[in-house]
Amino acid sequence: MTPSRESVLTQLRKGTVDYCVLACLRSGPAYGLEIAERLGEGKILFASGGTLYPLLSRLRQQGWVTTTLEPSPVGPPRRYYHLTGEGEAALKVFTQTWNVFAADVTAAIKETS
Repeated sequence: MTPSRESVLTQLRKGTVDYCVLACLRSGPAYGLEIAERLGEGKILFASGGTLYPLLSRLRQQGWVTTTLEPSPVGPPRRYYHLTGEGEAALKVFTQTWNVFAADVTAAIKETS
């Protein structure tokens, strides 16, 4: 049975979206909707906003992000997510590993195409 495009994307997202969220926070704190918009720009990496908040909660439990509540120009206060030193270190390891992994995958696909 041939997998669907969506099932392949789901598997690829599982191992990478956490780190993409950390990468979004490298440039500074952001609230959930900002993160969702950044990740959703390409329409491939981030498919649903419903999975973002559990992911952010998990990153906070791991100590990779912290949060602050800040006033919003409209509506209730917003929870801003900040990258921690541990989160930065995790992102660095992922980035180094990803670069080698992606190069190997690209090479393998070219060889078999």
